[in-house]
Amino acid sequence: MFWGRGAGAGLSYLSHMETVASAAHPRITIDPNICHGQPTVRGLRYPVQNVLEYLASGMTEAEILADYPDLEVEDLRACQAYAADMLQVRSIYRLAS
Repeated sequence: MFWGRGAGAGLSYLSHMETVASAAHPRITIDPNICHGQPTVRGLRYPVQNVLEYLASGMTEAEILADYPDLEVEDLRACQAYAADMLQVRSIYRLAS
């Protein structure tokens, strides 16, 4: 994870407590002081979960961007990519029967 200084210093929107969720998802940040540590879009208090719910409800990208002018189309795609990565199966373990 990258802290607001050092490796992630080029990401000017990061506070000293924020971390980038991963190098593959620089627009997704996690800060214990913002939205109870849920992954958010660029620390803007837009939880990834909410953005995904807007998309799942049938809102178009244009509608979401009109309702939330701080967001950019790249943010919406970053939320989807982050969710897809979180759902990837890394290991499967057989449960005792």
